[in-house]
Amino acid sequence: MSGVSTQDLPTAAREVEEFVATGGWDQPPQLFALVPTGHLLREQPDLVGQVDPDAALTPIAQDALPDGDLGAALGTILWPEAVLGCALAQEIVMLPPEAEAELPDADTDAVSAVAASHPAAREARLVAAVLRDGSVACVLRLRSVADGVDEIVEHPGLAQNLTTALLDTFR
Repeated sequence: MSGVSTQDLPTAAREVEEFVATGGWDQPPQLFALVPTGHLLREQPDLVGQVDPDAALTPIAQDALPDGDLGAALGTILWPEAVLGCALAQEIVMLPPEAEAELPDADTDAVSAVAASHPAAREARLVAAVLRDGSVACVLRLRSVADGVDEIVEHPGLAQNLTTALLDTFR
């Protein structure tokens, strides 16, 4: 992947998270194509001055995803060759492991409702990003509860099911 290193994907994931964060909380899932910046500027020279020419990858926001099952929506996506990767930003509810054991064996909507109302629930925004070569990066912003300072966590293993689904959009 010409000019893209393993450190470029986490940088792009952080850029996506920071962009989405400017819109605040309570947003629907958002999908981004990750395109080599050099290719983008050659194909669309009018973007000079609007994108960072030193960035290896430029995230490009895609049309809104359809309501409903995210996995089904991702299953319909096929990327053109110019797209080296993609990133998905979505808000989630996190529970500590001991609270997850209390969740009912029910459909997704019922589990989501119980999780959201749990006293130990934390709202978060997750950005999962992948490259065609199988590289993965994840950024998680935990919404602050009291002090107004959000906590940021980065680790490629934060959303294995989601990164697998994103990788499948390139197969």
